[in-house]
Amino acid sequence: MGLIGQLLNLVFGGGRNVVAETAEVFRENAEAGAAREADMRQQTMVQYASEFAPRQRGWFDRFMDGLNRLPRPAMALGTLALFIAAMADPIWFAERMQGIALVPEPLWWLLGAIVSFYFGARHQLKGQEFQRSLANTMARAPKVIDNIEALRKLGAKSPGVADTRPDAALTLASVSPANNAALDDWRRTAA
Repeated sequence: MGLIGQLLNLVFGGGRNVVAETAEVFRENAEAGAAREADMRQQTMVQYASEFAPRQRGWFDRFMDGLNRLPRPAMALGTLALFIAAMADPIWFAERMQGIALVPEPLWWLLGAIVSFYFGARHQLKGQEFQRSLANTMARAPKVIDNIEALRKLGAKSPGVADTRPDAALTLASVSPANNAALDDWRRTAA
């Protein structure tokens, strides 16, 4: 072998590609990067699927869900009941409000923190449910787009919708003016 052959064998020989191996030190292999990206996306989707998968719920879970649904309606109905009590018996209402005025400020802060955490957790749960429903809606979007395109093809302005095919009589009937009683009546009154 000659000198050039030995040089090429040194660079590319032995089943190796020294140029490619050296370049991969400075730049990511695009094919391997795409494979890693696809694997990461697949694992992400598996994690999301397991997170949002329906689970079997026992009587205790159902009871706790029902119990968790009580504070908001109870607070709303309780506030309305206070307004009704203030109108029905103002003296009784004023006595109760004087008692509330004696509640120390740290207790109000504690109540505020408890209510904030409750509604914050509830807000997060509802946000996750919204994201799930949004994902389901987006999954149906291609089918909706296909349906809209199919409907638009059926519109009167679409070419070929009223195609008469090889029927010559129908073709002539479609381009010749027909008797229109309203138009004839209008022409008589206009003349």
